[in-house]
Amino acid sequence: MREKFLVICAASCFVIAAFAARPVRKAYAAGPIPVDCNRACLENLATEYLNALVAHDPSQLPLAKDVKYTENDQPMDVGDGFWGTASAVGHFRLCFSDVVMEQVGCMVTMQESGHLLLMGLRLRVQLGRITEVETSYYRQGGGGPSGIAALDASTPDPIFLETVPESERVSRASMIATANKYFSNLENDTGKGDLSFFADDCNRTENGMRTTNNATLSPKAEFNAFALGCKAQFASGYYAVVTRIWQRRFPIVDQERGVVWANVTFDQNGTVQTIKLTNGQTVSMGSIFNRPSSIQVTEAFKVQNGQIHRIIMVGSGLPYHLHSPWGGISDK
Repeated sequence: MREKFLVICAASCFVIAAFAARPVRKAYAAGPIPVDCNRACLENLATEYLNALVAHDPSQLPLAKDVKYTENDQPMDVGDGFWGTASAVGHFRLCFSDVVMEQVGCMVTMQESGHLLLMGLRLRVQLGRITEVETSYYRQGGGGPSGIAALDASTPDPIFLETVPESERVSRASMIATANKYFSNLENDTGKGDLSFFADDCNRTENGMRTTNNATLSPKAEFNAFALGCKAQFASGYYAVVTRIWQRRFPIVDQERGVVWANVTFDQNGTVQTIKLTNGQTVSMGSIFNRPSSIQVTEAFKVQNGQIHRIIMVGSGLPYHLHSPWGGISDK
């Protein structure tokens, strides 16, 4: 009997010791978030997040103990990474709310050690707590067109904030399908797809720079795609350099404003160094995309009447084929 008691005691002591050795999750005191958090509630939560970020104090937020947090698809603890270097909230902020899924997405300019950057932020609420925080960052010099300073000094395009009349609203699935057509036609662009999903007034902004109908962006290029509109760019076949668009997710659908928020990964495998455009012209891409590379893309689409009218994007470089911890469709 004494030996049996010692065995039980030893096992119990081992379990207690092992449990005590495990790292303890921090309990966040703020909150909870009201049930059925509406647009004002969600956008106020985004403001609280930004304030806590520059205060370097996650305890100000109603975070779940098991909150999932990423920066440019890299999982880490809340309080690490940009939480240590954020110095101020910038002047530009554009937010979209999904009251059905209780998620909010914002594109915001931020200050980091005296330098401007552009942040894409997504928050998800469940049972009165923030359970997901997904962030992406474009820092100056990160590749591609950039106009962060001009964006910081501007106000959001009012079309993104316009309310879609209830009689013209369509299902979430229909809105997502329209946004997904953009990626399906951009991937291995042939210029021969059905591009009727583009509205005639479509314009796109990437990292603060307008990359459609902007002839001054690359005036010396042998083919200046940026001088064209959305539909004409795709119709040219110029984007054949993007060899795969995968890990596609559409976590936020703001039906009231007609906006779909997307997170995807662009792959350029580095082998498409010349492109024969649909007009017969051959364009060299070797000096731009001559090695395998990927871009993490956070994109918001203004969708109305089955067409895309505006696109705003945050894009930053990733290691080639990096797998997002968030998953998504088209994962293979």
